[in-house]
Amino acid sequence: MKIAQVAPPWIAVPPQGYGGTEWVVKHLCEGLVARDHEVHLYATGDSRSAARLHSLFPEQMPGEIGRTSYDARHVAWALDDIARDGTFDVVHDHSGFLAVAFGGGLRTRMLHTVHGAFDPAAFGFYEQFRDAVRYISISDYQRTLGPPGMRWAGTVYNALPLEAWPYRERKDDYLLAFGRICEDKGFHIAIEVAKRTGHRLVMAGVVQEWYREYFERRVLPEVDGERIVYLGEVNDEEKRELFANARAFLFPVVWPEPFGIVMIEAMASGTPVVALRDGSVPEVVRHGVDGFVCDDVDAMVAALTRLGEIDPATCRAGVAERFSVEKMAADYESLYARLGGA
Repeated sequence: MKIAQVAPPWIAVPPQGYGGTEWVVKHLCEGLVARDHEVHLYATGDSRSAARLHSLFPEQMPGEIGRTSYDARHVAWALDDIARDGTFDVVHDHSGFLAVAFGGGLRTRMLHTVHGAFDPAAFGFYEQFRDAVRYISISDYQRTLGPPGMRWAGTVYNALPLEAWPYRERKDDYLLAFGRICEDKGFHIAIEVAKRTGHRLVMAGVVQEWYREYFERRVLPEVDGERIVYLGEVNDEEKRELFANARAFLFPVVWPEPFGIVMIEAMASGTPVVALRDGSVPEVVRHGVDGFVCDDVDAMVAALTRLGEIDPATCRAGVAERFSVEKMAADYESLYARLGGA
């Protein structure tokens, strides 16, 4: 098949720092190329991919996120190029809302992965465009929150290349909290759990401006550089070492997490996940196998006394079976073919 993948213009593929959707697009392109498809990626010019790269903007523009003029230019240019080519079998959109809203003139079948949560703005959009394209969820849970009548094609889990993640059976004596520093991700809860159990907590991740007040009020005052540590936004190599060496990964989310790729990053490293039961968490983490799915902070505290029950090798094997790049690419390939892409 000849497949177009449309990524957002804000962050390069793969991301140079913070980014989730962009890693998924990166791995999907590589997986599909490995399966002998002709893949074209519409992204910024500083992206790196096994797919053939097409770019309007020469580099990522994280400082312009939310400025619709750039988003509109990127998507309009991509759709125009795809239409002018006329030989694509399928267009797979990851770019947000605009391709769905304005891609109706394409003769090529379009699929759109819903990478985010159904907040009020997103819910209203997908309600209006419920049958504009075929939609793909990243967890079964995510789909339950969408508006009635959306044309769901199926669920395909996010993935990562297992061989790129270091595996450690022997762990250092610290807990890890990692990701976008915001209240939804529960960093303040991770701090509470660490303090109640006496464990050292290492935190890392980006502080975006719209969450800075939360960081400075709820997180930074607890950081002492010894028992509670904040490392900032680390590079990819540092991130993987942090995951591999942690005794456990804390994921106390307090929002309807649509997938949570950090959970499978931890499990790939042989590190158990201790998480609150919200969003897709029970779908991703097998309770008592990959970690513990907890109903409250008390249960998280108790779960940390049971880490010895979790086999690191089983965590990693679970990722290989359920969340490999090969499986994700095969699942998307099946959807493309079933919906008329072959």
